[in-house]
Amino acid sequence: MPDTPLIEVRGVTFGYGREVVLDHVDLNVEPRDFLAVIGPNGGGKTTLLKVILGLVRPWSGEVIFHLPSGGDPRDPRGRLGYVPQFSTFDKDFPLRLGDMVLMGRLGRRNLLRPYSRADRAAADQALERLHLEPLARAHVAEVSGGQLQRALIARALVSSPDVLFLDEPTASIDAESRETLRELLADLNRTIPIVVVTHDVTSFAPMVSRIACINRRLFYHGDPDLSREVMEEVYGCPVELVTHGVPHRVLDHHHDEPPPEHRR
Repeated sequence: MPDTPLIEVRGVTFGYGREVVLDHVDLNVEPRDFLAVIGPNGGGKTTLLKVILGLVRPWSGEVIFHLPSGGDPRDPRGRLGYVPQFSTFDKDFPLRLGDMVLMGRLGRRNLLRPYSRADRAAADQALERLHLEPLARAHVAEVSGGQLQRALIARALVSSPDVLFLDEPTASIDAESRETLRELLADLNRTIPIVVVTHDVTSFAPMVSRIACINRRLFYHGDPDLSREVMEEVYGCPVELVTHGVPHRVLDHHHDEPPPEHRR
């Protein structure tokens, strides 16, 4: 059915040790979404991605998939693209950019089989799509942060996923690379739904169709026009909403600092 969500998160609870990080979270990813997931540090945003991707199993609740490629409705392996936080990638690892992109095909093949001609053609196509073909033989330590970020996206796209997930994609890259990334994601979103975990939602303001506010539980899930009351409930502190229709800055009035109107 056309109105069926691609992904349904139903009553998911999860934590580490005895600490609850996600508390009965319900969330849908729709076929044409550009969904921004926001919330404070430690609020469970990245953990929610890991649950959806099947990297961790929830204590309770479930995630159901209605993906165009079919497959098991409870097992998304090989059908979701994931771009991890840029800062977690080890640039000293001895790997060429083209080989890193090719590794994105591992989710759709037997790990013991050598890469096929189709695998290599798909990697070449992904490199070309992201304008990285001249750097295919470059070591990951030799490229810029923006180029490496694009290569990580190419690795996620090389298996033709049904949904693309990105965790803090604008962190640790310069302003020019952020603009290139925005243009790239806007183009990709024409053919694939995108879910972005971010602290800087204004970077994607023109593209965001819906926002999910997470701080252990789901506070809001809908249009990107948020009220100050919702944001203060999510972050647990006073907030400043900047135009563009989405929140930009969160200001905590700490006891050892003067209020914002007295700062220079």
